[in-house]
Amino acid sequence: MSYEIKLDIFEGPLDLLLYLIRKNEIDIYNIPIALITEQYLGYLDAMRSLNLDLTGEYLVLAATLIHIKSRMLLPAAEGEEEEAGDDPRAELARQLNEYQTFKEAALSLKSLPLLDRDVFALGAKPEEANLPDDDAEPLVEIGVFELVAAFRRVIIRLGRMEELAIDTEKMSLTDRINEIMERLSQEQHLTFTELLGERQDRQRIVYTFLAILELIKLRLIRAYQAGSFGQIRLFLAVEE
Repeated sequence: MSYEIKLDIFEGPLDLLLYLIRKNEIDIYNIPIALITEQYLGYLDAMRSLNLDLTGEYLVLAATLIHIKSRMLLPAAEGEEEEAGDDPRAELARQLNEYQTFKEAALSLKSLPLLDRDVFALGAKPEEANLPDDDAEPLVEIGVFELVAAFRRVIIRLGRMEELAIDTEKMSLTDRINEIMERLSQEQHLTFTELLGERQDRQRIVYTFLAILELIKLRLIRAYQAGSFGQIRLFLAVEE
């Protein structure tokens, strides 16, 4: 039996779509639907590999992308070239633009200072930590989709994307969480590779990612990355 975990950290399918659009530096009104559909489905496969609970909204959007892709591949019927609508991506672009507007407004409101809200003693700030010379670019805090992207890269590099079953008899997610917190309390920061150590079997990879996601959800750690494909570094969010 696979270990299943539900995380509230995922904000929704439109967030994933916006992430892919920003990552590929794409115009929201001129989406290369074949490329985005392929990447979106790849992320869903990675999430399933992690046994993360996917809401029906992710699958609905996947079906919508496939439908739009099929419409764009079909030649227009005679006499329909100039009819209203024309571009099957228009409605999706409208929804994305509207969603992005509300999301940015919500983030602006969230950033306003509120009395006695999220008041913690900060741990070592990434910019102040003694980082290796290979991290020349400034560190930027990342979210769940960047972590899923890193998970995909690790698995593809190891050539083990096909099967990621988890044997709950041999490993505990709670133990893995405690191990990560203990190591971070002793060191300023850790990369995902350092957390894995010499043992890089599929169970350890999956459990480490699940533990990281759960700790971020609990706001116990933060993840930062230098550049699009730089090393992901983990820091304690608060000092013990």
